[in-house]
Amino acid sequence: MNNDFESRRRKSYTQMRMIYDLTMAGLMIGMSVILFFGDKIGLDLIAGLDSLIRYGFGALCLLYGGFRVYRGIKHDY
Repeated sequence: MNNDFESRRRKSYTQMRMIYDLTMAGLMIGMSVILFFGDKIGLDLIAGLDSLIRYGFGALCLLYGGFRVYRGIKHDY
């Protein structure tokens, strides 16, 4: 009985962590899309930023989002 409780608790933790990782990945990838294409869709705030800062931060968000997708799929907890 105790072993069953531990396995369910571990499975629940793994599922919640996967949901968190994939949610963070979606937010980071969405942020990178906004930073990369914000000037083309008419966001004046994004268009006013320096391009080096905008593309650098966008690439960093894309890299972090990709890491979160990988971690969420791999279940390495």
